[in-house]
Amino acid sequence: MAHRRGAFRGRVTRPTWRLEPVTRAALPRIALLGAVLTGLVAVPYLVMVRMPGQSWQGRLPPLSARQSTLRDELRAGVLRLAGDIGERNVDRYEALTAAAAFLEAALVDAGYRVERQSYTAFGRACDNLVVERRGTSTPEEIVVVGAHYDSVEGSAGANDNATGAIAVLALARHFAAVPVARTVRFVEFVNEEPPSFQSSTMGSHVYAQRCRDRGERVVAMLSLETMGYFSDRVGSQTYPAPALGIVYPRTGNFISLVGNVASAGLVREALGSFRRHAQFPSEGGAFPSVVPGVGWSDHSSFWDFGYPAVMITDTAPFRYPHYHHATDTPDKIDYDALARVVDGLMGVLADIAARR
Repeated sequence: MAHRRGAFRGRVTRPTWRLEPVTRAALPRIALLGAVLTGLVAVPYLVMVRMPGQSWQGRLPPLSARQSTLRDELRAGVLRLAGDIGERNVDRYEALTAAAAFLEAALVDAGYRVERQSYTAFGRACDNLVVERRGTSTPEEIVVVGAHYDSVEGSAGANDNATGAIAVLALARHFAAVPVARTVRFVEFVNEEPPSFQSSTMGSHVYAQRCRDRGERVVAMLSLETMGYFSDRVGSQTYPAPALGIVYPRTGNFISLVGNVASAGLVREALGSFRRHAQFPSEGGAFPSVVPGVGWSDHSSFWDFGYPAVMITDTAPFRYPHYHHATDTPDKIDYDALARVVDGLMGVLADIAARR
């Protein structure tokens, strides 16, 4: 309420307050009220932010021989998708089909039989590429690892999302000879970017709907999205909500695992596993899906059908200055860091696929 000087006349009497003694009978009610208030603060923190293990700190060790080989493999794949093929979407349809052909051939070379899930979008035949490593003991429980291989209009999409698509390929190659208890499916999704984004023509939506229609039990989905840009500059990391900057680092040198509140258990499981297997900074959280950025990839399609899903990302527009620009080219990627992340994800996927 606003007031002007001199509006009130006469003496103003201030109220006096007297604290009444607390009776023994009131103590249980006060304790209950305190517990409720504590829960209102603590439960969201524990569910959304509190994660197992510790993020790697300090100097990174040299790449192992396996990581060095993986780095070269990842670089070659990103150069093929975002360099030789370049922008790939329904408006650049020839490039989109070339990208699908490249990924399909690579999966066949790894020993898989590739299923093309074809559908029509904007008058074009579009394909999700699906391969499967059948589970040995609980094959009815399915783990999906996926990424989109298309790029936004006007961009070669090196980080968004050649890094994710090639990471899926690298994981598929690794697990081609690794027994798994649960069934693991590796899926290269088409049409994640606009105009399909968060619509029925999004490749991951088409695939997740088929899983639900078939009554399949997808117990976990890992969405690999924009994974290759890291910075040691303080202030390089921003957030969709300023308060998150109080809890999370301001330096964008970490990989992030993000889910909705319903997927909190999977976020915790995956991040805890990553921290056991990888010597690389990592953060994670489970947030309401209305928070900007939380649902901005293929994992949200699985949420739509009630499946737990997690996005693994460098946080894209909240760090990467070339996001959705023509400058998103292969030279912007930190391939050493990407190899460390993918190597860590091999351990994460082994843990999730081994659960009985």
